[in-house]
Amino acid sequence: MELTVVELFAGVGGFRVGLNDIKSFDENDKAIENRNWKFVWANQFEPSTKAQPAYNCYCTRFGKEHTSNIDIQEEVAHLDEDADYIPNHSLLVGGFPCQDYSVARSLSGEKGIEGKKGVLFWSIAKILHVKKPPFVLLENVDRLLKSPSKQRGRDFGIMLRTFNDEGYDVEWRVINAAEYGARQRRRRTFIFAWRKDTKYAEVLSDMKIEDIIAKEGLFARQFPINLIDTPIRTYDVTSYEDTVEMTEKFHANFENTGCMVNGQVVTFKTEPQFKKPIPLKDTLLHNVDKKFYLNDKQKEKFEYMKGSKRITRTNAAGFTYNFSEGKIAYPENIDLPSRTMLTSEGTVNRSSHVVADLDTGEKRIITPVEAERLQHFPDNWTNTGMTDRQRYFMMGNALVTFIINTLEPRLEEIIKAE
Repeated sequence: MELTVVELFAGVGGFRVGLNDIKSFDENDKAIENRNWKFVWANQFEPSTKAQPAYNCYCTRFGKEHTSNIDIQEEVAHLDEDADYIPNHSLLVGGFPCQDYSVARSLSGEKGIEGKKGVLFWSIAKILHVKKPPFVLLENVDRLLKSPSKQRGRDFGIMLRTFNDEGYDVEWRVINAAEYGARQRRRRTFIFAWRKDTKYAEVLSDMKIEDIIAKEGLFARQFPINLIDTPIRTYDVTSYEDTVEMTEKFHANFENTGCMVNGQVVTFKTEPQFKKPIPLKDTLLHNVDKKFYLNDKQKEKFEYMKGSKRITRTNAAGFTYNFSEGKIAYPENIDLPSRTMLTSEGTVNRSSHVVADLDTGEKRIITPVEAERLQHFPDNWTNTGMTDRQRYFMMGNALVTFIINTLEPRLEEIIKAE
């Protein structure tokens, strides 16, 4: 089987960078792809803005052919009339929008799968229904497994049921990139699904689900784990009439590791076989432009925002409560991998990284290139006409390409064996 890919919610091309082991681009600004994954279609559209810097970056690095800059919900609607509107492919990938599940949102503000961007999962489901790609690899925030807060696990349970109804089995793992040797402490949920009629499914059919999770699955092979003494939880997503009933009744305690075969779900907590991460000091540049240095006013603001505090607040209903938060290292401890990078990176914000410059010792924010390095993109990947602010946003929204790069050898084996 050919290594053909459709990339949804493509951003600036993180899945493609990882799968094709891209480390640089040529004098024409085109990515130098070192592996043989052929991307036959990619969609990137940001509905909240007229400018489309992510899509423009993708086209700069890969060319405009086989790309789409139209709302994915409009695009998949074409499949009702023309099943070939989206090309056939062996692997569907995407970091589907996570705003509705993100820990950056307050509990009172989350909307889960019914949110404005949460419904975009159904665009993935439509492609599964019509195109039936043999394999799927998705990424989302770790909070996905527990969404929404008032009915834990409902959203992910509905996703699992949808995969089962469309003829797929599923494995998932929450991976902290730094625990396997990357530059950033970034926890994300990775979901691998395979069609039940594949040779891969046949190979796994004689195994216990626990053995798929611990030994033979995609994630166990590439990101080894240690089993710990923890409860094994089981669920049957087929015991509900449909996803409507699940919306009303389903809840589950999904752990960081799990697998579903024929609707039967097994999940339990595991620990990584730890690999030494890359410290922040190995990411930082020398001879950094002074524009990234903090002025006195910014230093004062960061000092306060990154310090510990306890504040009495009153909510909209008039209820008084105490808000507290702990101290964040200021400047960062550069002997550790970086903290999780958010889309607000580079702004005067509690979550932004402030480092002591390697040459001068002066406090400064990280540069766009350093932000790219934290996600394991090539240097200046987003230097395609974007502002610095846009470049930080793109990296805060991206995935750690190191994860995809590490999964790739086994993915290639699986797909070529079909």
